[in-house]
Amino acid sequence: MGQLIPRPENLAKLVSMVRGEKVLLDSDLADLYGVTTKALNQAVKRNLERFPADFMFQLSSDEWANMRSQTVTASRRNVTALPYAFTEQGVAMLSSVLRSQRAVEVNIAIMRTFVQLRRLMDSNRELARRIDALEARYDEQFASLFDAIKQLITEDKQRKSKRPIRFL
Repeated sequence: MGQLIPRPENLAKLVSMVRGEKVLLDSDLADLYGVTTKALNQAVKRNLERFPADFMFQLSSDEWANMRSQTVTASRRNVTALPYAFTEQGVAMLSSVLRSQRAVEVNIAIMRTFVQLRRLMDSNRELARRIDALEARYDEQFASLFDAIKQLITEDKQRKSKRPIRFL
């Protein structure tokens, strides 16, 4: 019996943000597809025309050092080679390069993960918009409350200042 296909919620933790793009690293993809990182990268290099810069790019030393400090992924990788990062389109293109049934099934799961992440980001944007609207509405209400309090304080000070001073 083959490996279980990963669930989108388990795949989401493998997605990283690099250069403003959601990406998966070559070593994580290789693990998911059940191949070595070397085999995955060789298949990509044989079909390099299918992977323009917006589908796949190699991390810089600084980007890789930053990711290593934040994740455990780095311990599984040959430190002499900088990893490749695959965007959603690059992952989709991998299914045409890696032709196994597992690759197809894993790609479907990964595409579902990207869709779920996009929906989550959209719902977070909507939530942020609603919170901003509530803050604006309540800020206006509290502003009028504070204005009323200030007016009462001012009136009270004026009344106190109009009282004559009496000496007994």
